[in-house]
Amino acid sequence: MSAPPPPAPTLVQPPRPVPERRRLWWHRLFLGLWYRPVEVLDEARDRSAWGAAVALCLVSGAIGVLSVDAFHGQWAADPNAALKLMGLAAGCVLAASFALGAATHAIARTLGGNGRFAPTVSLFIVLFWVTDLPRLLLATWLPPQATFVQALTWTTWGFGYVLAVLLIRGQHHLPTHKAAAAISVQMLAALALLKLGPVQ
Repeated sequence: MSAPPPPAPTLVQPPRPVPERRRLWWHRLFLGLWYRPVEVLDEARDRSAWGAAVALCLVSGAIGVLSVDAFHGQWAADPNAALKLMGLAAGCVLAASFALGAATHAIARTLGGNGRFAPTVSLFIVLFWVTDLPRLLLATWLPPQATFVQALTWTTWGFGYVLAVLLIRGQHHLPTHKAAAAISVQMLAALALLKLGPVQ
C-alpha cells in the first residue's frame, strides 16, 4: 500500500499591523472640542495632554487678571509688580485646575471607573478652559455683571459640563448618570468661584 499523501501545508497569515494613532495636535484638540467634540474626545481617549493643559491654565490666568480693575491700577503704578501678580494668578489657576481634575478622577474611580489619572486630569483641564476662553476674553472688555457676559457664562459652563460628562464616561467607562455625578461638585465650585465671582 502506498503511503498517504502528506497534509497540505497550512498557510499562516501574518498578523495585521495595528494602525498607528496620529498625533493629536493642540489646534485640532482646541477647535475640535467646539465643532466635533464627540470625535475629538474619542480620539483623545487614554492620551495625556499636559502641555496643552498647562498652557491653557497660564493663558487663562493671565487673561483673567486683565479683567480686574485693580490690575490696571497696579500696572499704572508699578508694571513689575503687576506682572508678578499676573504670574501668581496664573500659578493659582494652574494649581486649582489640577485639584479639580484630580478630584474628578478620584470620584470617578470611587464610582467604579477604570480610567487612568493623567489623561483624565489633563483633558478635564483642557476642556474646562477651552470652553471658558470666550467668557474670559469678553470679560476683559465688559464688566462681569453685564447681562451678555452672564449669559455667556451660563452657556459656556453648560457646554463644558456636557463635555466633561462625555470625557468621564469615555475615559472611565461609566454610565452617564455616574459620570455626571463625578463632576457635579467640581463644576459647581468652578462656576461659583471662577466664573460668577463673589456675590456683590
